[in-house]
Amino acid sequence: MFPIAPLNSINKISLLQYRNYSSAGYSFPASVTCITGPNGSGKTNLLDAVYYLCYTKSYFSAYQQNSVQNGFDGFRVTGIFNRSGNEEIISCKWKAGKKEIFKNEVEYEKITDHIGVYSAVMIAPDDTELINGGSELRRKWVDGILSQVDKTYLEKLMHYQRVLLQRNAWLKMQAYNPATNNTELEYYNAELAEDAAYIFEQRTTFLHHFLPLLNNFYHLLSEGMEAIQVTYTSDLLQKPLLDWLEQNLQHDLRYQRTLRGIHKDDWDFRLNDMQLKQFGSQGQKKSFLFALKLAQYAYLSKSQGHLPILLLDDIFEKLDQKRMEALLRIIRGEGFGQVILTDTHPERIKQAFEGGAEVGFIHL
Repeated sequence: MFPIAPLNSINKISLLQYRNYSSAGYSFPASVTCITGPNGSGKTNLLDAVYYLCYTKSYFSAYQQNSVQNGFDGFRVTGIFNRSGNEEIISCKWKAGKKEIFKNEVEYEKITDHIGVYSAVMIAPDDTELINGGSELRRKWVDGILSQVDKTYLEKLMHYQRVLLQRNAWLKMQAYNPATNNTELEYYNAELAEDAAYIFEQRTTFLHHFLPLLNNFYHLLSEGMEAIQVTYTSDLLQKPLLDWLEQNLQHDLRYQRTLRGIHKDDWDFRLNDMQLKQFGSQGQKKSFLFALKLAQYAYLSKSQGHLPILLLDDIFEKLDQKRMEALLRIIRGEGFGQVILTDTHPERIKQAFEGGAEVGFIHL
């Protein structure tokens, strides 16, 4: 399917004041670990803590404060990782609005230096919003993948977002205090155009490499004959951003925001040339979603040279038997590394992996 890469995995984790955990520690000695327990016991929170160690942010919330246990002003999560045979300690600390990330007790100079060191791919029940929701979710998803494999992409994306805020602020100011010249605007336009050209090129290249992986996984999961199409839509397909910004200035001034640019890009998912979001069945959407995430896993593995951690949150409750068996065949095969999942029924997991990978259990 794709070349087998060295394994990166997490061996142990400790949590202090993270969500519903006052103080706790767990080990992941097996290649597959099932976190089990009743609803509300913290299964998803423990899975999210693993994700946090990889990306210095929660998978489920954009606000750091939401990861702090009620009544406290900070948290700390520490993991012992195996990185191509070497043990590393990663620690993430957040308190009173300040985030600190340490590797082997040495603080990173920049938090972004940690991005791409460890990878995880999460599949969770609400991920169908990636298909059903607005374009911002799909942009964030693609940006998250590319930022892990290309430091320049991450830097240019962050710079683009900063300059976009500055340009929008300039546009708002014109309603109250019009500028006597456009020197400042021309600077913003030039900076945005330069960043956008690179981001557009990388997003285009990404889809070229990603689509064959997506097709492969979709057909493995669905056994269907549908033809998959993913279309990248962007203003830059028509002309460079600098032309858009100059020609659209009056529109931007009227609406007091930048109406054209890579911050409006989207990806259109289709089956048999029918828009999946509008016409796809629930089964087709589930198969497409899992194919997206498995293709993400394969893409990261090939690009980074190591196997990410696969995190599955309560997905077997949502799958029919046929799709569950297809998914298990894939993740039990070659090309997949450590799997950590949550389930309220440990017997189901024992049976699912019977005769395959060793399964460890964390009972909450």
